[in-house]
Amino acid sequence: MRAIFVDANETLALVMERLRGADAPYVAVNRQPDVTPPELPALLGDAEIAIIDHTALPTDIARQCKGLKHVVFLGTGARSYMNPEELAALGIAVHIIKGYGDTAVAECAIALMWAAAKDIAYMDRGMRDGKWLRRDGLQLTGKTIGLIGYGGIAAEVARIATGSGMRVLAWNRSPKNDPNANFVGLDELLAQSHVVSLHLLLNDDTRNFLSAARIAQMRPGAILINTARGALVDEAAMVAALQSGHIAHAGLDVFITEPLPADHAFSRLPNVTLSAHSAFRTPEASDNLINAALEHCRRIRAEGR
Repeated sequence: MRAIFVDANETLALVMERLRGADAPYVAVNRQPDVTPPELPALLGDAEIAIIDHTALPTDIARQCKGLKHVVFLGTGARSYMNPEELAALGIAVHIIKGYGDTAVAECAIALMWAAAKDIAYMDRGMRDGKWLRRDGLQLTGKTIGLIGYGGIAAEVARIATGSGMRVLAWNRSPKNDPNANFVGLDELLAQSHVVSLHLLLNDDTRNFLSAARIAQMRPGAILINTARGALVDEAAMVAALQSGHIAHAGLDVFITEPLPADHAFSRLPNVTLSAHSAFRTPEASDNLINAALEHCRRIRAEGR
């Protein structure tokens, strides 16, 4: 049973080659990360397992991958790149990886929050152009952060925010308990939070979850942080709220279209801080991610399916 890491960037290729060692010679690494979907059938050949980081796998392309039985997706957002139910109907199981970068992503969310509160990116851009643009920042100690969705990443955000002297509100679609968070209704969270941070998985129920109506419910002048998935937010409504000042600042690591188009409204708005979907990119998280992918491959081979 063969596995191919179809779209390894240089960092993940090196991690895979180091961690697979002599135990997993059946895992091949394609070191060309810019793979297009039509190239996948030839690239995979008769391989049964595809390890995918960021390449789309449309169902009609998967149908042409004659040996493919398993997709190991490097993360939790497989649905942004493929349709797991349609693949299952073809006999292809999709495996995701949770928890590998909880601390890394939480730290990025916190970093974006602080950068937004102090308007650091705006001042940095100005000073590079020779302008001394001093800004009044928001003091976050004593302020409220609201976490929408409460998995491992949100729990880490709550831990860090609590240690920073913030009040933490949280809403989750199923009941949760955590000493670092006070669970409330969504309406209350939106109305009271100085910072709103998104931590939902993307699926049919959560697409455009932060709709225009829910954005209108947010506390005027709030900060919005998204390190989850771009499609969780009604993008046009967010842009309008940023333009009006209803959202004072957005710190974004994820976007509906990635890479972000050069002419996108976000790149022209002064009250947006951008990060290139890199929240999870730390050495610790990369090791966790690739180890988990290899464990999926070992389990699949052991089960012989």
